[in-house]
Formats: sequence, structure tokens, C-alpha cells
Amino acid sequence: MATYLDRILEAHRAAAAADDRSLDALVAQASGQPPTRGFAAALAASAAGGVAVIAEIKRRSPSKGDLAVGLDPAELAAAYTAGGAACLSVLTDVEFFGGSPADLAAARAACPLPVLRKDFTVSANDVADARLMGADAVLLIAAALDDVELADFLALATDLGLDALVEIHDEVELDRAVAAGADLIGVNQRDLVTFEVDTARAVRMAPQMPAGVIRVAESGVASPDDARRLAAAGYHAVLVGELLVTSGDPQAAVAALRSPT
Repeated sequence: MATYLDRILEAHRAAAAADDRSLDALVAQASGQPPTRGFAAALAASAAGGVAVIAEIKRRSPSKGDLAVGLDPAELAAAYTAGGAACLSVLTDVEFFGGSPADLAAARAACPLPVLRKDFTVSANDVADARLMGADAVLLIAAALDDVELADFLALATDLGLDALVEIHDEVELDRAVAAGADLIGVNQRDLVTFEVDTARAVRMAPQMPAGVIRVAESGVASPDDARRLAAAGYHAVLVGELLVTSGDPQAAVAALRSPT
């Protein structure tokens, strides 16, 4: 039986296989874009005053369905900024999450925050596309990539001025991320096979990360208490989507995560 991740990756890899655009041309175009806003630097600066929040713009999920289909990306980005978010994360996957590159562009234009393209990166063209659509950082999921892809995509992102958030789930993937040169690592508390949340996963993984790595806890952050627990475990930032887009007051929800006491 195919898992959520299997189905998503199959679709993205099929699209990548059908993409006959020249990587060299994309890289040349991406290299000429205006400077990025510094995603990792923004997290580090924000973490000095409490756990940093990467606030996500997310319309739906494969496991829960619609969350906030009619959201206005620009309006939400402004609210997140007012609440004290350090960065944004914007879903650009159309088929499974209802997002789009247009959501990312609208959100970034509405605020000064750096933006992560949250998607399933499976090709070098995907990395270049992230830069071209205005992202400041790209997501690289260790479980979706082999060692060569992970290292190559990370190097390309760096060359293009993008930060790369390398997402892991366990010790083996942590070793792979570090070997590839990652210095911004996210631990996804959601199992990408079952989509169930394991709230102990991030706490277990934090002390195993090397010094100098910016540590991000992803998924399953459902309250300020969760943010406090993760900050105490050693995380610099939390990436939060569902809680914020369903809160009714995203500005206040971000502010509460920033000051979880």
C-alpha cells in the first residue's frame, strides 16, 4: 500500500522527469535575481529573544484535508509579521497541499520576512525554481533524497544564495544531513509514512545535533506549552502551520508562541 510520502514523491518525480528545461539556463536566470533576505540569519537573530517562529501559510494537508482554503496569503503574512514571526514558510505544492508559487509571491511581497519554499524538492530545477519564485530558503527532505541528491541540492542552493532547511526524522538522517554540510536542520515530528505525530521525536534528537547547527522543530506544535518544551530541549525555532491558520487570530497565536510563558 502506497504511503502519503510515496504518492507525493511519485507525482513530483514524474513532473521532474518531464521537465526538459535547461538547468544551466535556470541557474543563470536565478543567479541574476535580487539578494535573498537571509532565512537562517533571521532565525538566529530572533532566537536571541525567545524561540523563533517560522509561521506557515498552509491551505490543506493530505491527512486532514482543508484547513484554510480561502486564506489570503498577503493578509496572513502581515498578521504573522505583526505577531513577531521571524520567517515565513509557504506551501507551493498544488496537488496535495493546495498551495502555489503565487501564494509565496503574494506573501513575500506583503512583508519583510524571509520565506521558505515548503515543497518536495526532487530535482536541481526545483532548487532553481525556488530562487526564481522569490524564496529565500528551500526545503530538502532527507527521506526523499539519496546522499548525492542531498549534497548536490544543498550545494546548488548555497551557490544561488538560498538557505537550505534540511529535514530529518531520526539519527540516520541526521548523520546524512551533517555529512552533506547542513547547518540548518529541522526535525519533523510528523512521520512522513503514517503522517502521525510523535511529540518525543524532536526532544530526543536535539542534543544529538552538532554545535553550530540552527535547530528547528517542525510539525505537531499545538500550543505555547509545546513551544516552551521544544525551546528547553535546545531548539532555536519552531515551524508552525495548522495551529496558526486555524487559530482565528494568527497575530496573537504567533505572539503566544514567541512568549510561551
